[in-house]
Amino acid sequence: MGIITVLWEKWTEFRRDFYKITLSAMIAPLMYLIVFGIGIQTISHGEPYLNFLIPGVVALTTMNGSFNAIAQNLNVQRLYEKAFDQVMISPTPLWQFVLGQVIGGSLRGLYAGCIIVLMVAPIPTGLVYNGLYFLIMFLNGAVFSAIAVVVSFYAKTHTDVPRFSNYVIMPMSYLCNTFFSTENMPDGLRQVVGALPLSQASAMLRSISGGGSVSFSGVAILFLYFAVFLTVAFIFLYRKKNL
Repeated sequence: MGIITVLWEKWTEFRRDFYKITLSAMIAPLMYLIVFGIGIQTISHGEPYLNFLIPGVVALTTMNGSFNAIAQNLNVQRLYEKAFDQVMISPTPLWQFVLGQVIGGSLRGLYAGCIIVLMVAPIPTGLVYNGLYFLIMFLNGAVFSAIAVVVSFYAKTHTDVPRFSNYVIMPMSYLCNTFFSTENMPDGLRQVVGALPLSQASAMLRSISGGGSVSFSGVAILFLYFAVFLTVAFIFLYRKKNL
């Protein structure tokens, strides 16, 4: 019931800000597609660059949608509204509260990614969108929702979340196999960037949309990130409760 309660809160927030959420999910990715996909007519990996670009934009949109849906709101609730005090004393298990936040953020990221898929559907790219494609989108959103929960828990001020976005989320948006392949990066940097969750998600979405198979190692890496950050979130909440 705790998870359902949190998801209902997220659904109420989504209905209230539906147009704002939808427009914010469309504008930046649309600019990426126009500037990089249409404005730059190049070939990548033997295919039109747009075929390389679209899965990358879907992956980063899923990341941004999931992270932004959780980090800022949860941070405000903790630091200013003191809503966590009520969560701590409520009968709702804390793990259900965290999972509800993560699932809600994942669904928001999935929604944002689906908007991009619908926007590019009329373009004759030949890309494939199947159930596995959307499952990877959801898993990618789950990873960054869990990261957002941890960031919002450990942020000491309201500006810490935007600072984390500038230092971590934004560089990943550009470097992690989204607009260009990591294959051309120098040794060392290529391995580090390639191990990041967005790089794995972009690569898997690109493979699936091209008719290829999903990478089990990529799925394992995403699950590892998800498990680590979810565990850190649980540790934070249960330590707070026992203070």
